[in-house]
Amino acid sequence: MGISTVDMWVVGIYAVAIFTLAQWVSRERGEHKKNAQDYFLASRALPWWAIGTSLIAANISAEQIIGMSGSGYVIGLGIASYEWMAALTLIIVGKYFLPVFLTNRIYTMPEFLEKRFSPRVRTVMAIFWLGVYVFVNLTSILWLGATAVHTVAGVEVQTALLALAVFAGAYALYGGLKAVALTDIVQVSLLVLGGLIISYLALDKVSGHQGILHGFQYLQAHFPEHFRMILPASDPNYKDLPGLSVLLGGLWVMNVSYWGFNQYIIQRALAAKDIREAQKGIVLAGFLKLLMPVIIVLPGIAAVALAPHLPRADEAYPHLMAMLPPGILGLVFAALIAAIVASMGSKINSIATIFTMDVYRPMRPDASPEHLVVVGRIVAVLALITASLAAKPLLGSFDQAFQFIQEFTGFFTPGICVIFLLGMFWPRCTASAALSAAIASAGLSFALKLFWPALPFIDRVGVVFIACLALAIMISFAQKPAPSAMTIQLENIDYSTSAAFNIAAAVIVIVLAVLYTTWW
Repeated sequence: MGISTVDMWVVGIYAVAIFTLAQWVSRERGEHKKNAQDYFLASRALPWWAIGTSLIAANISAEQIIGMSGSGYVIGLGIASYEWMAALTLIIVGKYFLPVFLTNRIYTMPEFLEKRFSPRVRTVMAIFWLGVYVFVNLTSILWLGATAVHTVAGVEVQTALLALAVFAGAYALYGGLKAVALTDIVQVSLLVLGGLIISYLALDKVSGHQGILHGFQYLQAHFPEHFRMILPASDPNYKDLPGLSVLLGGLWVMNVSYWGFNQYIIQRALAAKDIREAQKGIVLAGFLKLLMPVIIVLPGIAAVALAPHLPRADEAYPHLMAMLPPGILGLVFAALIAAIVASMGSKINSIATIFTMDVYRPMRPDASPEHLVVVGRIVAVLALITASLAAKPLLGSFDQAFQFIQEFTGFFTPGICVIFLLGMFWPRCTASAALSAAIASAGLSFALKLFWPALPFIDRVGVVFIACLALAIMISFAQKPAPSAMTIQLENIDYSTSAAFNIAAAVIVIVLAVLYTTWW
């Protein structure tokens, strides 16, 4: 595509500004040295606006921006279910999950599993998550981010990958979660602004410069098949979004697991100063998720009119960026880099947190809080190096790396969901049942993919979840109730929410009902 000198200046100013801001907000004051709580949970003092924006920044990266725009190009508005249903999921997380986690003041998701089940469950799941975060999540963000930078700016992929890794490490390494979360309001603001600019200019061009409303009406009139939220079985993309089961089946499992039990997501809420602050942040993130399809999916639909013969759907967003004038391109490019770097910062911090608190500290219980911070920083550097080296061998041969991520994580998601849901809301569930659900999730998912390949991915997740749930319940009942080793509080949890939270939840439900009714 190429990028002008003006655009490079815009990107350079962004990079310097965000790096400086990250170091300033996380600076040490007076004689105080960062301890584990400061570094991994931002001193448990994050305000609601930082929690809400940081949740989105951790979630949205190159694979969402490029990949979902490409899905909008091929499938249409139906792909927005991933975003819109997440808004409703966040309300459930804020209402029912956060009170359990914050009442017990846990650092990590594996720590919850140890207090609820056993140290063995904690260790197994901690090692599993470290593997997924390094070799799937962090690696994919680096590779897809570098590919996006190559497409936009013409920088060689390996050079772009190294530059992103170094910048993200420098940005997040010193300050930990505080540096990431308190700068994410800038990152998300830039992301939203860049996305709205792309959507505005694309719709305006579709309408022949008669305004965005005319452009939207043109798309609805000429491409009605791209404005269906529920795909019929006859649709060629039904396997990716299998009709009503998107709303009633496996997508719920994916969303609940991702937003409720995923360390690099939920860590922001664990760092809140209290439950009300966390819930306000969750509400902000919910409203931002309602907005995301406008800035991610809609440009892909507009590209159907502006570039109907693209060789690959994932070229839709970069193609629209190529239409931007100098300066504006730099701003949107900076927004893309902001999404990549913010998401990488979140993964790096969560990898460091899980290894330090769930693997290293149990082996060295006498380690000082300051020593744990040093260990966390070393682990973050090693994770970046490992992911940088593994990126091309793992993902370089995939045409659809985003689908690889979904498929891989979908093997384990049902089991994780079962473990946590039963762990929080059914005291009778045993540690053996929890581990069995985790193992069965991978085995059943692989068997179904091998022997029933026509089964849509989302439906497979739902089927495996039900099977693992039944298995865990049966094993729990088959075992004699043992004296409880539980050290976590599950009774007398206050699930009440403020009037403002309840009103916001009702608004989100109403908005979703209108959206799905309008484009059923």
